[in-house]
Amino acid sequence: MSGIDTALVIGGGIAGPVAATALRKAGIAARVYEAYPGPAFTIGSGLALAPNGVAALDVIGAGDAVRDIAVPVPRMSLSVGGRLLPAPSLPDQPPMQLVDRAELHRVLHERAVAAGVPVEFGKRLVAVDRTDAGVTARFADGSTATADVLVGADGIRSTVRALIDPEAPGPEFTGMLGFGATVECDIDTPAETIVFAYGKRAYYLYWPLGDGRIGWGANLPSAQYLSLTEARNVPAQRWLEILRDTYGADDPGGPLARATTPEQLEVTGALHIMPPVPRWYRDRMVLVGDAVHAPSNSSGQGASLAIESAIQLARCLRDIPDPRAAFASYEQLRRSRVERVAARAAKINHSKTPGPVARKMMQVIMPIMARTMNPEKMVGTEQRYRIDWEVHV
Repeated sequence: MSGIDTALVIGGGIAGPVAATALRKAGIAARVYEAYPGPAFTIGSGLALAPNGVAALDVIGAGDAVRDIAVPVPRMSLSVGGRLLPAPSLPDQPPMQLVDRAELHRVLHERAVAAGVPVEFGKRLVAVDRTDAGVTARFADGSTATADVLVGADGIRSTVRALIDPEAPGPEFTGMLGFGATVECDIDTPAETIVFAYGKRAYYLYWPLGDGRIGWGANLPSAQYLSLTEARNVPAQRWLEILRDTYGADDPGGPLARATTPEQLEVTGALHIMPPVPRWYRDRMVLVGDAVHAPSNSSGQGASLAIESAIQLARCLRDIPDPRAAFASYEQLRRSRVERVAARAAKINHSKTPGPVARKMMQVIMPIMARTMNPEKMVGTEQRYRIDWEVHV
């Protein structure tokens, strides 16, 4: 039986509500504190949940609700210069689920509330007071909250990470800006397939939604770093001009860009990756999700790993009464897995921004890779990962 009764969860995105729901399931009274003034149901674009991530959501009873809002995509293809190359997959695994980030936020928030998790908005963390018996969070509005432990699920620019270790590294820019849209476009797309396309000048991806619409996303190479706010301050029409110029000669990248309207374009700004974080916890504070591990979007595992970590943290706090020992066990369970995925994603990133010569070479190399890649070796370990909640740590 846990000696930890209460928890403060800082951040209401993806990892936060999952962690709080799992902590409640473990018998720990968790509360979520979110800096935004309300639920973030209008922020973000599409993301992929791998089979392991959806299976982790089943642990807290959220898997079916997420499947209901998702588009299952059982197959993958590569496209190099418009040439489609089927990518090997794991036929015994459930399909990848493509979800709208805002809808995922909504479902996870509603599941947390249904589980009895109180959620407070407009609570921007500024400081933490620590004692041997607990932690007190101090918020920008002057309010405070006290509990046995504090979980930092506050994203890639985590305040909690800096409180745990002022020397901790911050996120690194991948050299790409993210964009997405859902459009009506008369193009020939393989059914139930997500296509990862290496265009003449930049990388993009697209997938059919099954209702005549096409979802697509762009990873636009950029020497200039732009935050989400900075990127959204640029008029959408200007971004569309850049995207149409970049992808205009690609098939179907050009038609997709030209079919996108300013109202449809979702701007997500700089794409990041987190380098390895030396300290995952300190005293009664611990990190989870993007605050401690954020592989680039190339991994296809960012959200899934955040969900897994949130649930594994709850298991450790359920089974180990000393918070420091629980956090150490949690880190031991998670660090090697998330860093292995991040390292693989970093290699993929390099292929998205090659120079002209390297891009020419890719047209020769990628077909060979598509024929010879071993999906079991590449993603088998990642996708087959399952959490057994009933087993004690």
